Formats: sequence, C-alpha cells, structure tokens
Amino acid sequence: MSVSFKYWDDCVDPEDMRSMWMDAAVSKEWIDAGERMGQKVHLSRDPDGEPYLTQTEMRAVAEIIVQRHFNSQLDPDMLCAVAEIASNRILLIENYDKKKKERTAGLMQIAPEVAEWLARAEEIYDDNPLASDGLRARMLKAGEECTFWDSAVSAEDMEEMWKHPDVLKEWAKSGERRGRVRFSHDSEKRPYLSRVEVKAVAEIIISRHFSSRGVNPTALAALAEVCSMRFVNGIRSRTGLMGIDYPTALWLYKDVGCRAYKVTSVDDLYNPFVSMYFGAAYLAWLSEYEGRERSHEFIVQAYLGGPENVNLQETGPLWNKFQEALSYYGDSKKDQGSCCIL
Repeated sequence: MSVSFKYWDDCVDPEDMRSMWMDAAVSKEWIDAGERMGQKVHLSRDPDGEPYLTQTEMRAVAEIIVQRHFNSQLDPDMLCAVAEIASNRILLIENYDKKKKERTAGLMQIAPEVAEWLARAEEIYDDNPLASDGLRARMLKAGEECTFWDSAVSAEDMEEMWKHPDVLKEWAKSGERRGRVRFSHDSEKRPYLSRVEVKAVAEIIISRHFSSRGVNPTALAALAEVCSMRFVNGIRSRTGLMGIDYPTALWLYKDVGCRAYKVTSVDDLYNPFVSMYFGAAYLAWLSEYEGRERSHEFIVQAYLGGPENVNLQETGPLWNKFQEALSYYGDSKKDQGSCCIL
C-alpha cells in the first residue's frame, strides 16, 4: 500500500489525540502497553503487519464522533459493529466490488467518491480514523442503515406513534424510551417494522390524509407485507416500506397534488411515513384508474405489478399473496366482496 502509518499521531490530529487520551479505557490500555502521553502512540499491528484499532480504541473513536456530531441520533455500538464487519478494524484495508465496480477503503469501508461528495457538501476532511467514522455516521444518519425511529421520522409522526395504544404497549414491553426508539432488525441487521407498527403507520396516514377516500389501513399494511416484507429500505428493486419508487412518488407529488410529505430524493422514501403516504396516494389513484371505478383485485394487481399488467381473467399470484397477507392483520376473509380496500 502506498500509505503506511506507524503511529496514531501520523494519521490523527492533536485535538483528536487529546480526546483519545481523555478516554479512561483507552488511557489505561495505552499506559499498560508502555505508551506515554506527549509521545507518539504506536498503532497495533496484526500478524501480517497491518495496523488496526483495538476494540477499546474503536469504541472510543465511535463515542467521540457520536458525542461531537450525532448526540442522541446514533448508537456507538452500531458504528463499532459496522467497523468490525466492514474492515475487521484494519485501518488501511481496501476492497473492490467487481459487481458494483466500486472501491472502498478504511475502517468503515467508504468509497472515495462518496467521501469526496460528502466532503464537498459538508466540508468534511477524512484524513484520519475519526473522520472516516464521521463520514459513515452521516451515511447512516441519511437512512442507509436506520437504527432508531427518531432519526428516520419527524417528531410529529413519532408523537402520533406514541399515542397509538397498540404501539405504546409494544414499545413499553420492549423497553423503548422517547427519543431513542429502536427499529427491529433481522439476522442480516436490516431494519424492519413490526406488524403492529405497520398497521399504526397506515392508520395514522389514513386518518390524517385519506379519511374521505376510505382507504383501508389493513389493505395498506398487507401491501407493505407483500412489497417489502416490512423492511424499512425495501427489498430487491422495491424501494421503502410500500415499494413506491422515486419517479412514482415525485409524479404523485408534482402532478397529482399529493404534497403532505415532500419528496426530493429516493432517500425520503426510506421514511416509513413518507413511503406509506405515497403508497396510500397511489392506491387511491388506482381505484379510479382511467376514470373508472376499479375492483379490489384490479387495484391490488395494478399496485404490485403495474396497471398495464393486470389480468382479471384468472386469479394471479400477487392477489393470492395479498389475500394471505391480510390474514396477518386480522382479516381472514378471502372473497373479493369481503376484502375491503376502499
């Protein structure tokens, strides 16, 4: 590698070094290893001679970054976990993804292009481990790897969630507290909503914005189940909780006049409330597609596969999946006449 560091002081500025020395666990670890304040601190090295951060050092770096820039918004444990998985805490590691044709580097495996973009936009300079951690933190804050509800949705929407009796009961049971409500995560660390949370978001959105249209919250919740399996960021090519892509959301916002939530980029659709809002708006629009009142089966097939691909001559797999998803939300009725979407 063209860059090589022997000491912490080679890659970290004096202010950051003072912050590291002020951390009690780091100070003890360094003194036990023979390091002295005022002298250069050696970087640890693995058997291959590569410099790496100890778990104590990594924890301190994460805590310093969060305390300085993202207090109460990010969890240092999350940043440490990302570093562990992404780089094994090796400072100068580089990787190349052939499929994405993307090179990533450093503790948090940031692509240089992403770092440059963030530096230009926010005047961040990533010449040390602390800055690298900060760059990743900004990406996390933007919604790529959501941990907390509070960093993903507005304070107003959070207040409505806390007022919902079923949500309040579920969050109280799991030990959540105001200002720091965690998303559930699967084994791959992907954030998702519980069925109680999905149903609550649907009910809140409908009561606020679509009460006159009669959109059924159970139908919206079932669509979220089919579209995204309730994952905050969606699955495969489907974006967000409701699988509404950015061009569709932008069209609904600009041309149809659905402007309760602003959408300026695809990142906005990783907000469960924004995704649910535009999902409900699209569902309502499809109910009168081409000026005609449409059947429930048409609406569901059109939502999931596009109105041009609807085939009402036979019951398709999308309709069957939707019917199954309805049963998860207490609606076990199977015939079209009983399945109320609008």
